[in-house]
Amino acid sequence: MESTRPGTLYLVATPIGNLDDISLRALRVLREVTIIAAEDTRHTRKLLAHHGIPAQLTSLHEHNEQARAPELVARLQAGQTIALVSDAGTPALSDPGERLVRAAVDAGIPVVPVPGPSAFVAALVASGLPTAPVTFLGFLPARRGERLRALEAVRALPHTLVLYEAPHRIVAALRDMLQALGDRRVAVAREVTKVHEEVFRGRLREALQRFSARPPRGEFTLVIEGAPEHAAAPRGASVPDDEAQARRAHARAVLRAALAEQAAPFEAVRRAAQASGLRRNEVYRLWLALKQEAAR
Repeated sequence: MESTRPGTLYLVATPIGNLDDISLRALRVLREVTIIAAEDTRHTRKLLAHHGIPAQLTSLHEHNEQARAPELVARLQAGQTIALVSDAGTPALSDPGERLVRAAVDAGIPVVPVPGPSAFVAALVASGLPTAPVTFLGFLPARRGERLRALEAVRALPHTLVLYEAPHRIVAALRDMLQALGDRRVAVAREVTKVHEEVFRGRLREALQRFSARPPRGEFTLVIEGAPEHAAAPRGASVPDDEAQARRAHARAVLRAALAEQAAPFEAVRRAAQASGLRRNEVYRLWLALKQEAAR
């Protein structure tokens, strides 16, 4: 009996606004796969209709991904090919799909990215701020206390910060950024690639005034200046090397436990900083390193 070779999971980036912002390769993959797993099948059908692509669709969103991922992995193991798409941009990047990708990798199934649009990248390169190093935060927590703690955790990072925000929270988020980070340079991108595309460049205080003056509309991507290099330097007396290494080892152990239980980054950093006595910016760098290791 011949063994069935597993199919391939394609991660297909789709337009973030303009329906013509899609690669020829992405269109070919969407035509050829067995099934398309879409965040919102109604939204994806509009894209497919625009390009004349008939396809079988199934839903994969934040509320059903845990249950749906094993089903899709089973189909892949049976030899079917699947394209994963989100409503806009690159799937699994602040969109559903991360759990499915991990399950496919663990099952030894080929996972192939089909690069394309990303609001994160588009806003970053248009911001006028340094494009490296950069830290992507995704969406900040909706609750103010948690949001402030998340911002505090990255306050001393000398990295450009990129994050997404919903229109109904943009004013509150800008107010908290000003409080937690200070009056830094910022680029606020709205409706990127759409008819009413706008990129506001200025200071956080100016952005807060601008978007408080009129009801904000559309999806927002914010690119924020990193902390000055001297802001990340340790304060007070230096810690002996052996003690510092012990503290970092303890912090990594706490972070690994938090990573295993899928704790939010700000919560993981808070726990590890409290347990080890390290500053939060140093713990956050350890957290980023562990996330990168886990993704390999």
